[in-house]
Amino acid sequence: MNMQEFQMLCEAKNITISEHQFELLSRYARLLQEWNEKINLTAITDLNDIFIKHFYDSLLIAPYCKTASTLCDVGSGAGFPGIVLKIVLPELKMTLVEPTLKRVNFLRLVIEELNLKHIEVINKRMEDCSELKESFDIVTARAVAALPVLSELCLPFVNVRGFFLAMKGSSGEEELHTAKSALSILGGKVFSINKEILPDGSVRVNILIQKANASPTKYPRAYAQMKKKAL
Repeated sequence: MNMQEFQMLCEAKNITISEHQFELLSRYARLLQEWNEKINLTAITDLNDIFIKHFYDSLLIAPYCKTASTLCDVGSGAGFPGIVLKIVLPELKMTLVEPTLKRVNFLRLVIEELNLKHIEVINKRMEDCSELKESFDIVTARAVAALPVLSELCLPFVNVRGFFLAMKGSSGEEELHTAKSALSILGGKVFSINKEILPDGSVRVNILIQKANASPTKYPRAYAQMKKKAL
């Protein structure tokens, strides 16, 4: 995919990509391909697919992040959506939380290679980051867990009046029905549900949840407890 094609695709969603930002994304894609041969980062390795299924997919939530000051990406993996958003919204103060060390090392390499500023990587599970509770304007998560569990992992770390942005596939709305109890307990209310179709025809459902009230201090619980009995 060339720069003009990607710019036009993004502009249709009110996302502006500069020449410099496209170059950073291209360097990021090359690093992803190179390091994927050493460690398992993604099943998507074709360059065009990386731009569509990882980069464009991540940028679909950029319009909701433009007015935020701080963002935490939970279970950041190879950096989606966190690093992609940081490239396009460089003023956003970014925190990436990732429990797997080999992915953390990759994230730190990308940050150094692309000379990204005001972005940190924390090598922990989110439930072990109690010091970060109610610290972020936006908390994002992509392909991490089912929505009831994901809500418990993310909402306690959102500022009151801030947003939790759950990036889901075609089953997103179904998952939302199962998460009603969790959202109520954790102080979240559905703000909007945004269904998107990628150029390859795959469906994305991005759910924007506003933190209306503070979450009870006992959340999040240990992950084993969440999995055993979701809220």
